[in-house]
Amino acid sequence: MAKTASKSAATSAIDFLAQPGKHPAAAVCAVFGDEAFLKREVLAAIRSEVLGQDQGEFSLTTFVGRDATLRDVRDALATASLFGSGRRLVIVEDADPFITDHRPELEDYVAKPQPGAVLVLEVKTWPATTRLAKAVAETGLSVECKSLKEPETKRWLLDRATTRHGVRLESAAAEALLELVPLELGILAQELEKLSLLAGDKGRIDAQLVTENVGGWRTRTTWEMIDAAADGRTRDAFEQLHRLIAAGEKPHAIFPPLSHSLRQLAAAARLVDDAQRAGRRLPLHAALKQAGVFPFKLANAERQLRQIGRERALCLVDWLLAADLAMKGYNSADARARMELERLLLRLAPLPSPRQLRPSLAV
Repeated sequence: MAKTASKSAATSAIDFLAQPGKHPAAAVCAVFGDEAFLKREVLAAIRSEVLGQDQGEFSLTTFVGRDATLRDVRDALATASLFGSGRRLVIVEDADPFITDHRPELEDYVAKPQPGAVLVLEVKTWPATTRLAKAVAETGLSVECKSLKEPETKRWLLDRATTRHGVRLESAAAEALLELVPLELGILAQELEKLSLLAGDKGRIDAQLVTENVGGWRTRTTWEMIDAAADGRTRDAFEQLHRLIAAGEKPHAIFPPLSHSLRQLAAAARLVDDAQRAGRRLPLHAALKQAGVFPFKLANAERQLRQIGRERALCLVDWLLAADLAMKGYNSADARARMELERLLLRLAPLPSPRQLRPSLAV
């Protein structure tokens, strides 16, 4: 039977995410392009389809392309999980060098894949003219994650507000958001999440809500505060927090982006801890990437996580939950909510060394 034109063409990430059920995961999937946020969304959707919501790590193996060997990848594809549903998912991240080293073997694998297993190759470039790309297009799934232009980003925001957050984003509000925030999908997604919480019961985000709660310098100051807190520069973090509040920013609006960044660090720490308990080694860089940290922030995030330390990083989720409950309950007033933010920032402060803890003998 002849192959249809639609089958041979790659699916755009926007179309895939809008209706993932129309593009089921195949034995071999290629996720390619320069938009890291869309790649993470596509990978998460594939993982949800293949493993379900409750499969966890038991049936998933992730490799970093520059360190992966063909033998290890083939073994992971063929290994049955004792706890999962029987389907295996193997993801090779940054797989460009892996493909370069093993292209003929991968072409053979596409022709005869491991039954019940899904191999995902996450790459930057995926020339459609290569034999491997043509083979995957024939029997597998190819999803293109390219950067969006402003009109496409606006449509993406409008759709995401409805499907992900259950609110209506007015067209003028989307335009205001694009004026105030860089054309970076990850940052836009976080701002949209914050606005959806502030929309409350009315379920609508208008231009006024955007202009009151999103600002160019305020956004930058919030990110600077997060970086300073995670770096252990507590004084700088407090100064940025005070600047935001003095400018009229509400503590309840500051908490979501702060919480999001710290949850990424907590997720990475949990991935590393789970891997070690299972007798595996997961590089911190790879764990942070799995946790959703942007590529351009990976180096900073790795430094920050090392500063916080594993024990405290594993406590972050509990600390964030406690702060969230307090800010919605007995400390919901602005002044007391601010105290919750300050308490959270203090918990991230560098721990004193044993030498610093010794009492001074100076007279």
